Amino acid sequence: MSDNSRPDASGPAGGATGTSLSQPLRVADLATRKPNRFNLQPAAADLPPLAEELGISAVEGLSFSGTLQAKGKSEWVLKGRLKARVVQPCVVTTEPVTTAIDEEVTRRFLPDLPDEGAEGEVEMPEDETLEVLGRFIDPGQVMREALALALPLYPRRKGAALGEAVFAQPGVEPLTDEALRPFAGLSDLRDRLKK
Repeated sequence: MSDNSRPDASGPAGGATGTSLSQPLRVADLATRKPNRFNLQPAAADLPPLAEELGISAVEGLSFSGTLQAKGKSEWVLKGRLKARVVQPCVVTTEPVTTAIDEEVTRRFLPDLPDEGAEGEVEMPEDETLEVLGRFIDPGQVMREALALALPLYPRRKGAALGEAVFAQPGVEPLTDEALRPFAGLSDLRDRLKK
C-alpha cells in the first residue's frame, strides 16, 4: 500500500508528466471535473535501481500512463496501463528469461478505508484496489507496486523442465512419482488378465 501522506523526495510535486520513478501529485491541485492525465516513462538510469529493489535481473523498459479522476466528494480513481519488459533468472536453469508485461491497473483512494474486523465483524471481500487518500497521490508508487505484483513468480525458459529427484537409503528401492500414483499399475494388471 502506498504512503500518500507526503511527496517522495525523488520526484516533482507538480505537473502531469515526468521521467522519474516517483511523481507525487498534490490532491488539492488536481482538477475535480475532468480526468488528470499522467504519463511516466522512467529514464534508463532509473531502471537498474528498480530491478535491484524488485530482486530481479533487469527492467529493460517501463511505462505507466493513465488518468486520475475525482469520484464523488472524497474518492479518487486511478486507472492506468502498465507496460514493462523484465528479465528474471529461470527457476530451472537460472538462464535469463525475458517477460513482457501489459496490464490494466486500477486504484481507488478513499479518506477512510472500511474497517475489517470491527465489532460487527462483517466479512467483506478484500479489495486490493483500495488505498488511503492522503495529501498526495503518487502514480510512480502505484507503478512500482503494480510491477512487483505482475512479475512471474516462477519464470521458466521455454523447454526447461524439472527432472525427477529420487532419494532412498542404500538397499531400499526409491519411491518415484510413478509408483506413488494409486492406479498406475492397474492398466498393466488389466492387460495381463485379458491374456
